[in-house]
This record gives sequence, C-alpha cells and structure tokens, in this order.
Amino acid sequence: MSLQIGIMLRGQYSFDVNMVTMADELIEQACLADRLGFASITKGSHYSTPDYQALQQLPILARLTGEVKNARLNAGIIILPLHKPLDIAEQMATLDILSNGRMIFGVGIGYREVEFNAFGTTHKERGKRTDENLIAIKRLWNENSVSMKGSHFELKEAVCWPKPIQKPNPPIWIGANADVALNRAAEHGDCWYINPHTTIETLTRQVEIYKGLLDKFKKPFPKEFPMRREAFVAKTKTEAMRLAGPFVARKYASYHATGQSDQMPEGESLSGDFESLIGDRFLIGSPDEVADQMITINRKLGVNHLIVSMEWAGMAKSTAIDCMQMMAEEVLPKVSQAT
Repeated sequence: MSLQIGIMLRGQYSFDVNMVTMADELIEQACLADRLGFASITKGSHYSTPDYQALQQLPILARLTGEVKNARLNAGIIILPLHKPLDIAEQMATLDILSNGRMIFGVGIGYREVEFNAFGTTHKERGKRTDENLIAIKRLWNENSVSMKGSHFELKEAVCWPKPIQKPNPPIWIGANADVALNRAAEHGDCWYINPHTTIETLTRQVEIYKGLLDKFKKPFPKEFPMRREAFVAKTKTEAMRLAGPFVARKYASYHATGQSDQMPEGESLSGDFESLIGDRFLIGSPDEVADQMITINRKLGVNHLIVSMEWAGMAKSTAIDCMQMMAEEVLPKVSQAT
C-alpha cells in the first residue's frame, strides 16, 4: 500500500468564539478534505479541558457519516478505560453502518487524572480495563450472545445488534507510547497506532519490539500501519514556523503540564524549548521538505497511513485551510509518486 495521508480534526477552540459557527466550519473543513482527496478524517477525544473548548468525538463523526462521501472516519482515539464495552460496541457498530463500512476504531488508555476521576476509575486500573473492554467488544461484534465478567462490568447473555458492516470488525488501532504498551497493540489490535510526538530514532527501535511481539502472538505485520504527526506546510520553512510554531508550542506545553511526558518511552520528553522538540518529530516546512519527511517515515518505519494535524487551538481557520490545500496540491502528489 502506498502512503496514504489523512487529516486530524482538532475541534479545539478558545473561549471567545461562537461555537455554532466553529462547528459549521469544522464540518465544512472535513468535507473539503474529502474533496481534496485525503484518505481519512480523524477526530480525537478528551474531557474536562481547561485551556480550550472541545467538540466531542462521536457526535461529530456521526454527523460526518452523512457529509463525507469517500474518506474513512477514525475515532482516534477513544479513551477506552473510561467506558463500558457494550456501549462502545453498539456506538461503533452504528457508526460503521452509517458510514457504510468506513469506520476505524482507535483506542488509547489515557493519561489525565481529571478524566479518570470524573469517570470513577483510576490511572492504575486503566490497562486492565482497556484489555477487558477490547476482549468484550470484539466478542460482542462477533458472537450472538456474550456472557463475561470484567473488573468493572458484567455481561449476561448480552447482545450487540446490529453488527458492524466490516468483518470481523472495524479496524482496531491501538495507541501506545511506552515499550510495555506495545504488547497490547500486538495482542488485541489490528495495528499499533503510532503517536505524534516520539522521535523517529526511538520509533525505529520500537518497531522492532513490535515485530517481535507480533511473532509472539503469531500475527503478521499489519497491512495498514498508521501514525499521527503534527504537520504544517507553507512556501518556506521560515513561513511555516511563523504561522504554526506558536500554536504547536502552546499545545505541547499543555501536553507536558498535564502529564503526557510521563507516558513517553525511555529517553523521550516533551519538556524543553520548542526548537529542541521539533527534531525529527514534526513535519513543518516547504512542500518539498514535508514530502521528503513523509517519504522517510514510510521507508524507515513502514508506515503507510499518516494522519496529520494541521490546526491547533487559536489558529485562524483560513490559515489551516490554506495549509490543507497546499498539502493536497503540492505534497500528496509527490508522496504518492515516491511510495
């Protein structure tokens, strides 16, 4: 599979905007991405965000099933330990039907204490709850009746009707940062969904660990190997940094403040100044520079589905749209030809 490029819809806004207008613009942005030929549209999820307003994931994706005609739709990611398996199984099955089999089920374990507290769980329980939920959801999608007791739920002849269109299930992409978390992606997922902020050097090492874990579970390397990255393209790298740098820097300062650095692989951190963060993490530059970086990711890591964030809280929508159009017109053709 040649390298496909999808977009990440942020849906994160400052507190001084009209959210009805913002929601309309977000839907139009997704439709434009579809018309421009992006392969997928991703919407993430967090709760209780003090620094910005956030439109929630599943309602937005449900709306997009009727608006977006070609691109796949990615719930990337659902913080799975916060939820009950029957609810997520039925929600995702419904979305798969509404989209005519275009849904991707992205899963993560989360890291923010405010979310765990609000949903009545703990950081310590997140791994076990995620694993139990994944097992239960796959059974609900593939069995007519399920009886299973987990640490936070009990299914007694529970059913999930209707089933998803995709068989045996919508693709399950499991996010993982630390080495130990790769085991979950290998055991329970259709693929590992690579995070946006680990360096290529570290990821090269982790891909080898992941391959070994796939061998352990007697599973082949996935046909689809996705990754998310922060990206911004402009005529020159200087202009791209001027337009995007302050917003990306603010986003990563927030990540560090809320504990994301603690989830990183050994030797990696999101602390420090923005220039030190860029390294081989972010795809910011001219069309040729960004295309070359994408091609390098494909060749070094085997990634064949790259999901890029091109907008951050506070950025003017017109700036994000200009970037998206340049990405489609000047970067995607180069990447397609080279991969």
